[in-house]
Amino acid sequence: MSTITQLRRILKESHTIAIVGLSADWYRPSYFAAKYMQEHGFRIIPVNPKYTEILGEKCYPDLKSIPDKVDMVDVFRKSADCAPIAHEAVTIGAKVLWLQIGVENDEARDIAQKGGLAFVQNRCVKIEYARLFGGLSWFGVNTRIISARRPV
Repeated sequence: MSTITQLRRILKESHTIAIVGLSADWYRPSYFAAKYMQEHGFRIIPVNPKYTEILGEKCYPDLKSIPDKVDMVDVFRKSADCAPIAHEAVTIGAKVLWLQIGVENDEARDIAQKGGLAFVQNRCVKIEYARLFGGLSWFGVNTRIISARRPV
């Protein structure tokens, strides 16, 4: 799942994102990405047993504890931790398993795909959303999109 069309479809259809490994520390990449997505209309559900609340949202210890429907599971954890997370994502009925930049796991990919989930790895949700929906600018000129293809 790495074509522009596929990424754009995933980001258009995913409204609720459970972020596994989300930190409450403002300087951590997970916090920055979650805050950006929240400010762009996405519902963020933090998943981290260390906290009770992050970004004004109740924090859950694991995916199975979330009472609401989740569209995307975004993972900010070590690559080795992803297979069990993939099983949980399938169990809760998520539509997408997204592994952040630097996170790759073939077993998690296989679990997600066998469970019917779209799968993205080694990409940042925040960066891809900004790139595909006009949030990036270059030298003060916001082209609204970085792609050789026009939006569908």
